[in-house]
Amino acid sequence: MNKIKALYQKHKEIILYIIFGALTTLVNFVVYLLFDLILDKDLYLVTNLIAWVIAALFAYVVNKLFVFSVKSFDIKTVLRELLEFFGARVLSFLIEEAGMVLFIEALGFKNIAIDLSFFTVTGDLIAKVILAVIVIILNYFFSKFIIFKKKS
Repeated sequence: MNKIKALYQKHKEIILYIIFGALTTLVNFVVYLLFDLILDKDLYLVTNLIAWVIAALFAYVVNKLFVFSVKSFDIKTVLRELLEFFGARVLSFLIEEAGMVLFIEALGFKNIAIDLSFFTVTGDLIAKVILAVIVIILNYFFSKFIIFKKKS
């Protein structure tokens, strides 16, 4: 048990980032699937944008408070963090949007539909899963080394 606690303490930040990254991804996917049901299938980029905005707001809060333990709430710090956080997230979002177009349009993922007994896995969902991994990794590096970096 002590080894597990020691491992957790040594890798706490990465473990928390993975947990909250997974929760952020879950928020993104739930919102995406909800709006995918509401909006036309051809509006997948709009649906992705809505999901991204809600997930990014969630991610800022949990990364600041729980992952990187930044407790400063002075207006100057929060504004700088928000600007950097959303700037980095916009960059990773644009990479995700370009990836969605690449997978769905250029690579033909729009023609994929795997019918499971309770759910149909579509090409856009497969593309989102692949791109989610890339985005999570990019966002960790942006957050760790730019936005919430510890001052020496």
